[in-house]
Amino acid sequence: MNKVQGFENFNKYYLKEFEYFDGDVYITFNIVGINFNNKTIEVAVTNRGKITVIEYDLIQDCNGDFYFEYGCEFTKIEVNDFKDINN
Repeated sequence: MNKVQGFENFNKYYLKEFEYFDGDVYITFNIVGINFNNKTIEVAVTNRGKITVIEYDLIQDCNGDFYFEYGCEFTKIEVNDFKDINN
């Protein structure tokens, strides 16, 4: 198991990217770390020129897929929707 600072699968998920349109602007998420045992994900969020690193709780749906909820509307952001920007 590959661990960096308590995060499993570090190389598999590190800096994978997802863009979400909130109706006004695109918000970019980059995975900094993910821990399936503690069910947490650390994400760098770029929103209107500001970059913030935030830790979210991971939630597992009935299909076994993981997601976290973003913003005041609790928008579902699925981990499987993140893409490797280098490929």
